[in-house]
Amino acid sequence: MTVPVVMIETPMPEDVYRVLQTHGIFRENLVEQAQRLLAMRFYRERVLSLGKAARLAGLDRWAFIEYLSENQTPVLDFDDEELRAEFAAVEEIQAELPA
Repeated sequence: MTVPVVMIETPMPEDVYRVLQTHGIFRENLVEQAQRLLAMRFYRERVLSLGKAARLAGLDRWAFIEYLSENQTPVLDFDDEELRAEFAAVEEIQAELPA
């Protein structure tokens, strides 16, 4: 099954690209890094789920989780209210289990 792809182009000043080239960053690598950075940002902002962000990054879920870890981005990042709700759900499940 072929998944439709949307192509997005973005201009880059030539002098910036030349500097990147001197550091070994060429078109293919630049595209790969840009996709991964966008995926990480959209995941952090909760715009994309883990699976969708991994697809945007061109990685499987485990590789994307590793990428997040390498970039100090937590995979699970609950605020206080979400964490309380999770603990409450666990307590409800525990209460329903036989002793």
